[in-house]
Amino acid sequence: MEGLAAIESSAQSHPAEWRAFFHRIYPGLLVAGTIALAATWLSQQYHSPVMLFALLFGMTFHFLYEEGRCVAGIEFSSKAVLRVGVALLGARITAHQILQLGAMPIATVVVAIISTIALGAFAARMLGLSRSFGVLSGGAVGICGASAALAIASVLPRTSESERDTILTVVTVTLLSTIAMIIYPLFVTVLGFDHIHAGIFLGGTIHDVAQVVGAGYSISPETGDVATYVKLLRVSMLLPVVFSIAFFVSRRAKGGQSHAKVNLPLFLVGFAVLVALNSAGLLSKMTTDVANDASRWSLVTAIAALGMKTSFKDLAAVGWKPIALMVLETVWIAAITAIAVIFV
Repeated sequence: MEGLAAIESSAQSHPAEWRAFFHRIYPGLLVAGTIALAATWLSQQYHSPVMLFALLFGMTFHFLYEEGRCVAGIEFSSKAVLRVGVALLGARITAHQILQLGAMPIATVVVAIISTIALGAFAARMLGLSRSFGVLSGGAVGICGASAALAIASVLPRTSESERDTILTVVTVTLLSTIAMIIYPLFVTVLGFDHIHAGIFLGGTIHDVAQVVGAGYSISPETGDVATYVKLLRVSMLLPVVFSIAFFVSRRAKGGQSHAKVNLPLFLVGFAVLVALNSAGLLSKMTTDVANDASRWSLVTAIAALGMKTSFKDLAAVGWKPIALMVLETVWIAAITAIAVIFV
């Protein structure tokens, strides 16, 4: 099996081979894109998480990754297409959206994300899981669900279990986010939160953007707007969190040397540039809409490819501990946010 790195290196070294490069990746890329299209249609028909459909459909086509012409395209989709999707997330965010929330939501989000990732790393070791899985799951719960899981996984050290852990994280965080979308609006109603505080809680706790929007606007337009802005604040934390993880991974790989060079992933640079351009008002609404659609399609395609790289048997072998860890992280971030909303 030839890896993506070798394919990309060959294409970059010999521009005349670009046609051969695309000829090699298009079968797998086409399959991943077709699965993404089917998952999107079903998601719209049944109002269910598109990421979950893409994952499950992808896993049913695992045999395509074992050998054959699709392998190179599946590798390309799960890595290069993924990075494009994460980078384009930056077009959703502006500095004005973040600053207009005020100090309390910003401080709450920062504390909740950092503490959730720290809890994940600590509790993972207590449960006999790897610290990398704790960071991966904590980041997914704390920031933006499946998108954060994919971004964080791309900078964590690669092991034989990396892709299985990523798939498990995406599946679990998507399910937990769907449950939260149903339960949390009832929770904030029982507690008597006003529209603003309800929006802060929903945006600060539900994992995926789509579920935040669904939960927020099910209460009121004002709650939906506040929840969306708070969620975008969490998404904006993707850049510093992923960069920090890449920094620590780089230092650890080089024996903790203070002068260890950090290889900043290009997709993070793209993310930051798009945030800056959008904040400066240099991106038109049509441009941001196109970028958002392209990001969504890229991420769903990448999820489909990751699904094709994972078997049901591999997931079944992990046991209950990873799921218990992510439930704990979900309860933790909900508790931190609720305390801040009620008492601050």
